[in-house]
Amino acid sequence: MLGTLSVVSGRGLSYQQREGETRIAKMPEKAPEMKSKISASRKLMLKSLMVARAMEELEQEFEEKEEEKSKYLEEKAPPLQTSSMSLAELRTFCEELHAQIDVVDEERYDIEAKVLHNSREIKDLNIKVLDLRGKFKRPSLRRVRVSADAILRSLLGSKHKVSLDLRANLKSVKKEDTEKEKTVEVSDWRKNVEAMSGMEGRKKMFDAAKGPNQ
Repeated sequence: MLGTLSVVSGRGLSYQQREGETRIAKMPEKAPEMKSKISASRKLMLKSLMVARAMEELEQEFEEKEEEKSKYLEEKAPPLQTSSMSLAELRTFCEELHAQIDVVDEERYDIEAKVLHNSREIKDLNIKVLDLRGKFKRPSLRRVRVSADAILRSLLGSKHKVSLDLRANLKSVKKEDTEKEKTVEVSDWRKNVEAMSGMEGRKKMFDAAKGPNQ
């Protein structure tokens, strides 16, 4: 029994190995990377030709639009010949022109209303899309030091001509002045206590308190 199991297991392993080798053999090999055979000068020449061709097409398209515009104006607004018309014919002709103008104004108003309605719908859809996406992605900001002159220049524009120096109004303090302020005369506190003790000291305190009230 052990011999047969070992033979079966050996056959299974060999079959799996063969299957793996066949799969590896069937896998498509990577195509070698093709290097461009066009030189830099050739590429530049092709780009210049494409740009020139695009410019020619734009000019041709502009000319076609101008021709269509002139044809439309000739059909819809032919040159007026009022020299041979009488006064009654001129009145009727003016009434017809006013009627056509009213029709055109109505069509223009309808088109403007449709455009406004469509723009509102587009705006609502954009808001819904932003709501579905979630919160807005805030850009990473960095702190920038801006001087007072730059702030005034951005606010006032060309009107700001005088430079603002905030340090000019500051009081200049020397090192000697600070040392003088630090050195304070310190007297003996025991002399003050002895002078203020007893009846004489109380009298001095009474006179000192009474003096400013007088």
